[in-house]
Amino acid sequence: MQTDVIVKTHELALKGRNRPWFMRHLVDNLRQATRGTGVTKVWQGQLLVGLTLADESDWPLVSERVRDCFGVAKFFKAYKLPQDLDKVKEVLPSLLADRSFESFRITAHRADKRFPTTSEEINRDLGRFVEELTGSRVDLTHPDLTIYLDVLPRDILVYFQEVKGHGGLPVGVSGLVTTMLSGGIDSPVAAWQMMKRGCNAHFVHFHSYPLVDMSSIEKAGELVQHLTRHQFRSTLSLVPLGEIQKQIIVATPPSYRVILYRRFMMRITESLARLSGSKAIITGESCGQVASQTLENIAVIDHVAGMPVLRPLVAFNKEEIVNVARSIGTFPISIQPDQDCCTLFVPKHPETHADLATVEKLEGLLPVDDLVQQALQGTQVKKFTSPETAGQPA
Repeated sequence: MQTDVIVKTHELALKGRNRPWFMRHLVDNLRQATRGTGVTKVWQGQLLVGLTLADESDWPLVSERVRDCFGVAKFFKAYKLPQDLDKVKEVLPSLLADRSFESFRITAHRADKRFPTTSEEINRDLGRFVEELTGSRVDLTHPDLTIYLDVLPRDILVYFQEVKGHGGLPVGVSGLVTTMLSGGIDSPVAAWQMMKRGCNAHFVHFHSYPLVDMSSIEKAGELVQHLTRHQFRSTLSLVPLGEIQKQIIVATPPSYRVILYRRFMMRITESLARLSGSKAIITGESCGQVASQTLENIAVIDHVAGMPVLRPLVAFNKEEIVNVARSIGTFPISIQPDQDCCTLFVPKHPETHADLATVEKLEGLLPVDDLVQQALQGTQVKKFTSPETAGQPA
């Protein structure tokens, strides 16, 4: 009896004529994600993808890898049988032998309408069979166990539990973006959200080493490694900001420091984004969350950007962001203490309604282009791979 992991999509089913292209990306991503796990074959059916297991014991690891693949709405471990209800009855006793339940329901779905028995007839027939076999009662509302049957064109799949995936689009279908990654809670969630929309993310982290310790650099690396499980390969650019900060402190009033920091960071990020072929810059900013994130300040900061700046968390409150961070596993890393460059030399009363003309006048006191080039020349690049797929092409 063959054991498969069956992957079903939701959003991809709505793509019309482009659906085959999206499905091919999902198949490729699942094939890469499950290398080395015991999956012997990855195959595509009608609005589903199947992964054949060498052994049923491979299920826990395969389940973990499949869940990390965006585009997967749900999946389950299924037993593939011939398209014959008598064959299903032959194997059900062994499949149910180790399961304890007082109530159950049969949920059949007849994808192959040529199969002579309707879904309702399958439910009633197998319901009576399982009642007699186990002594358990049918409960259509709150069963202890649900036995699913999917009738496909050549086979019947039998399974017992569906696992929810993240949904979204397969990574790679929406192009490359560059994410400004701090050591905080928000920006990793923003990157995750964009990956879920099918983007590959390149990461940029600004640090003030050696003015501060390397804790923010180390944390950024941990966050990128954690997120790489969704896209298999990642690049992290580590940009020194300390010299820029020192010159801003000497030449400009304290209240405008954060705005000037952010405008320099935006210029540098755009340069790196263009080098990588990115189509947009991603930040973890939320409207009104901190002083630099008022609409006025966001507009002044974005004025230096020559490409789209996307903020997937712009309407999230902090509690909502924290909840997502907890669910995707970045929260424990993000709350580790560090010395972030944006908290260095921050004034007590930062400007919340920056005026563009004033900011540009202040920048006229600084060698802007030279400082940007100096930061770019000092940038270090680190490469990351998902540990399970290291050495494989992205």
